[in-house]
Amino acid sequence: MSRLERRYRRLLLCYPLAFRRARADEIVGTLLELAPPGRTRPTWPEGFNLVRHGLRARLGRPASRTVVAWAALASVLCGLFAGAVGVRLGWATARPLPTAQETLAAFHEAFPNYRASEIESDVTLFFMTWRPFRKDEGILRGLDTFYQPGATTATVFHAPPLDHQQIMQTAQDSLRAAGWSLYPATPVDTAGCATCQQTGEPRRYTMSATREDIVLILEVEALPTASADLSVSLGRTTPWPVYPAGIVIGLLAAAAGWMVFGWASRRTQNRMAVQVMVTFFYTIAMLAWIFAVTFGVSSALPRHLSTPRPRWDPMWEWVGLSKPAPLVLFLIGSVCALLALALAALPRLRTRQARQGATA
Repeated sequence: MSRLERRYRRLLLCYPLAFRRARADEIVGTLLELAPPGRTRPTWPEGFNLVRHGLRARLGRPASRTVVAWAALASVLCGLFAGAVGVRLGWATARPLPTAQETLAAFHEAFPNYRASEIESDVTLFFMTWRPFRKDEGILRGLDTFYQPGATTATVFHAPPLDHQQIMQTAQDSLRAAGWSLYPATPVDTAGCATCQQTGEPRRYTMSATREDIVLILEVEALPTASADLSVSLGRTTPWPVYPAGIVIGLLAAAAGWMVFGWASRRTQNRMAVQVMVTFFYTIAMLAWIFAVTFGVSSALPRHLSTPRPRWDPMWEWVGLSKPAPLVLFLIGSVCALLALALAALPRLRTRQARQGATA
């Protein structure tokens, strides 16, 4: 077997097994006859067409005009959710959270005239935050749970009255002199929302800064006539393995989603009863996953557009896997997808009848 033939046959792996058994020799023979002497690899148009037609052949249903769109939807959603898992695996390579000594040093760099009265350190890079259940907000909204980045925080409570603009300017000058890269300060309302409409003078301001692989978040809550609370939190920037892990795992999952969808599509072809049930569960799964992703994007995107930050929210927040409501939708969609695959895996009636006749 020549090198060119081996490469043609590798490209034919995009086709389903039954098609390769029936047509592979014919296709490869035709391509070899048309190839000029001395060629060792397929041309780009040949490779593209073989892959394109092979992926389409895996879906079956040659007369359908929409099956490609449904397969692409399933593939993209599988890639997004699996990419979020890859991002979490990439975060496992990050260094532990900064120590209390490092946080105290950063606090004194930002507020040299104050002493921290309390230091809190989270155990892990990410953790779950819980709030007591509130019946008046419903089942899902009442479960106010977040999977958020951890940090080590130094705080001083009830500092003497001060002007927030003055203390923020002093902190910015001190941090800049210490080698931190600063981001603009942002007003935050009393509910902790940087994107909500302010009803009066903001009491809280927050600012971010980075140095090496450390993210600093500074918060000032003060009024000229009241006491003030100052805090400095240190976390980790996004480690570089997060990006290749998310991309590679996401692409592999997208390809697997296409293949699995194609397998189910071919299995249910010309089986009307099974096809109706599989389509029903598939529709519920896709709608649930789309709503989960929409929920996550609509929550994360305004924060990133309105608040300067050195570290993007992790991908699982963008696809809605960090809050109860979209997480429940994701689980519902996953169960429906598994039910659809289980129905598609049922043996054909002819096969079962043949087996019964053979054993009779």
